[in-house]
Amino acid sequence: MLAGGGPILVIAGAGSGKTRTLVYRVARLIESGTDPSRIMLLTFTNKAAREMLRRVEMLLSVDTRRLMGGTFHSVGSRLLRRFGSRIGLSPNFTILDEEDSREVFDAATSDLKIQTLEKRFPKGDVLSDLYSFTINTGRRFPEVLAERAPHFLPLEEEIVRVFQRYQERKRTGNACDYDDLLLSWKRLLSEVPEIAAQFAASYDHVLVDEYQDTNQLQGDIVDGMGKIRRNVAVVGDDAQAIYSFRGASFANILGFPERYPDAKVFRLTLNYRSTPEILALANSSISHNQKQFEKDLRASRGEGPLPAVVPLADVSEQARFIAQRLLEWHDEGDALADLAVLYRAHYQALELQIELTRRGIPYEIRSGTRFFEQRHVKDVLAFLKVVVNPKDELSWKRALKIFPRIGERSASTVWAAIAGSPDPLVAFRALGEPASLPRGADAALKPFRSLVTRLDSPSLRSSPAEAIRFVVESVYADYARAKFPNGGARLDDLEQLAQFAQQYESLPGFLEEVTLFNELSGEDVAAGEPSDDRVVLSSVHQAKGLEWSRIVVMWLSEGRFPSYRAATTEEGVEEERRLFYVAVTRAKNEVAFTYPMLARDRYGVDVILEPSRFVSELPEDVSERWTVELEAEVGAEEPKKPEPVN
Repeated sequence: MLAGGGPILVIAGAGSGKTRTLVYRVARLIESGTDPSRIMLLTFTNKAAREMLRRVEMLLSVDTRRLMGGTFHSVGSRLLRRFGSRIGLSPNFTILDEEDSREVFDAATSDLKIQTLEKRFPKGDVLSDLYSFTINTGRRFPEVLAERAPHFLPLEEEIVRVFQRYQERKRTGNACDYDDLLLSWKRLLSEVPEIAAQFAASYDHVLVDEYQDTNQLQGDIVDGMGKIRRNVAVVGDDAQAIYSFRGASFANILGFPERYPDAKVFRLTLNYRSTPEILALANSSISHNQKQFEKDLRASRGEGPLPAVVPLADVSEQARFIAQRLLEWHDEGDALADLAVLYRAHYQALELQIELTRRGIPYEIRSGTRFFEQRHVKDVLAFLKVVVNPKDELSWKRALKIFPRIGERSASTVWAAIAGSPDPLVAFRALGEPASLPRGADAALKPFRSLVTRLDSPSLRSSPAEAIRFVVESVYADYARAKFPNGGARLDDLEQLAQFAQQYESLPGFLEEVTLFNELSGEDVAAGEPSDDRVVLSSVHQAKGLEWSRIVVMWLSEGRFPSYRAATTEEGVEEERRLFYVAVTRAKNEVAFTYPMLARDRYGVDVILEPSRFVSELPEDVSERWTVELEAEVGAEEPKKPEPVN
């Protein structure tokens, strides 16, 4: 980049060489005489910073070790070691990682003697998530609590006391968590004028990567560091701002020209990744967003096939079609690892995982653990296993530990008391309170007795779906919300599990099938293929920054993508559309969009699904609509592609 000093905003469209832009900017500054020690490069991973500096060294054959480069947190840590004493922070402070922070939160809760066993009080993970989101967004905690965990609103006063105690413990232990590294950096800029002036004078240039992903706190730090010299160069893509749920502030990049009226704005629109057809669809989609820097991506490559919109009869047919399409692409020469299936939420891949496993198509999950291996899924299935096989010690203990006051020791005590019985389930129902149990533990056993008794009834034994929902509604929903920061997403998974279970008429049959799916990992590679040749299944969020030859974007139904929660506000819809844009632009050569026209609700009733607005709003000339007929037998399936719909 040959631009001179002053504020610079580079809007780098997908596949346009964003990293190369930053590398050449740093190289140009050094080549023009800027001392590397007077350059600050802020990234979101240390790996990204190292790669950029390595490329600069290759261009110029200079030593870049004196350049202040790294993540916001790592740079903040280095500055605080030198200057933190000005705000009461000792130079030898300890940094708490996420697990440490969780444990300190749990200790703070214990210090205050909050009766967590009498009510579902948030665990350390949830407290840490709420606290961190509040700090990084600069919002009031009552607003954050009402938005992210409204079920804990009655506990607001106690949670605030825990936050205060958490801060006291950190001060006493001379410790900082990740958020403190940013917050204390900002305090130096805003509360200690001479240090702020020294910072601003020490760095002639501040460069920021992935600026669209910065949160309010990071945005304030960047503005503070560039307050005097104003040589702030930020690179990002407003059309790929998709992390508001993590606290990222879209206003940082959108409002940059307002905060820096003299800013030079450059748009990188030449895309080196995708075909013109893929980019035409992406451009058409994102044009519906009102809040954006308008740009049209242009392809440097030749033509390819039109993106295909593929409605399928139902969820099962969607999975079958995708599996068949992957095999066809593989037969045409693409390695499986060059193929990907993307989706809005992890639970949407359940049926596809099962279909790929049935066909022996190897795959890997980028959006989390395989569905049936997830902790919350295994927790709920443990209750069902206790009823089907009362001698299953592991399931007994797993289920028991969901309840307050029951840990590993208490669960072992209960199991020891019933294990020798011909039917441990009958023995448990008749069990009194073992003398070796902690006082009051029987209060937890009573609801468990009631629950397993109900699960053992003929009505639930013959309806795995309702058995799952009964466990969730009786005990697990409250547990998940208190235990996991993403409790809502885990409950979505469990509802999807219940919908999948609707096709089974007995608990034993359902559990046997699920267990066999666990054994068939989907990673048994066919003979002659490299062991790492697997189709990638990923959420769109996890796929950002990656690329594949061909992709399928599945579950493009209204309420699923965009999600029904996000679609309640215009800001939410626009971020979901940016998410769709990210999905489309991951593909180099070909992309297909699928959605089921029917799905069953929790009552077993077929419900008609509308195609996603992101599909419906596309002009007819940027895609073609396929009509697909799949044979009943696997292996005889043949997608039938008609002429494009005009």
